[in-house]
Amino acid sequence: MRDQLKRAAATAAIELVEEGMLVGLGTGSTADHVLELLGERVAGGLTMTGVSTSERTATRARELGIPLRVFESGLSIDLAIDGADEVSPQLDLIKGLGGALLREKQVESCAEQLVIIVDDSKLVERLGRGPLPVEVATDDADATLAQLRALGCEVELRRNADTPFVTDNGNCIVHISFAAGIDDPVALDARLLALPGVIDTGLFLGMADVVFCSGPEGVQRLERTV
Repeated sequence: MRDQLKRAAATAAIELVEEGMLVGLGTGSTADHVLELLGERVAGGLTMTGVSTSERTATRARELGIPLRVFESGLSIDLAIDGADEVSPQLDLIKGLGGALLREKQVESCAEQLVIIVDDSKLVERLGRGPLPVEVATDDADATLAQLRALGCEVELRRNADTPFVTDNGNCIVHISFAAGIDDPVALDARLLALPGVIDTGLFLGMADVVFCSGPEGVQRLERTV
């Protein structure tokens, strides 16, 4: 059922992709639907180019015949489409459980419009219902984890079986959790980024322009108002 809802949201989002656009391509199970649907449109004659947010996405895009270009700092991207792990009423986001938060933020911050696709289970009253991914440098990671614990949160190093998960950028991912959620996302983001060893966070604040949210009653379009 959830997979069907994700696909319905993806179907609505790709209608925004127009001829000749440069499109940021997200990472994760929800974004996979976008890739499949865009592949069908490209096969049908649509001319567009993608910018991937992970090696996984790049591989899948090539399999589907979607042309790609390499991301460069300052690149002007027309539109980016991605999923999210949590969406607040203000359309602030937690992202990164797919393991690609740094590249997602790099690509999506360059987009003229960021479109997020979710099913209604991702809507929250306050961010932090689940874990917040934080990308940290592998060098002296134990010291960084200790500094994160000092913030009063639970800290768990993401793993693949018995080894730490490593991102496309060669970093680790740490999941941090607060029992009562995140009271002030802006302040927390600044505090995390000030810690030595923290590369970036899964807080995507003030970035999403449109959210397509799919539920039993259909797809709802939410837009940022501030």
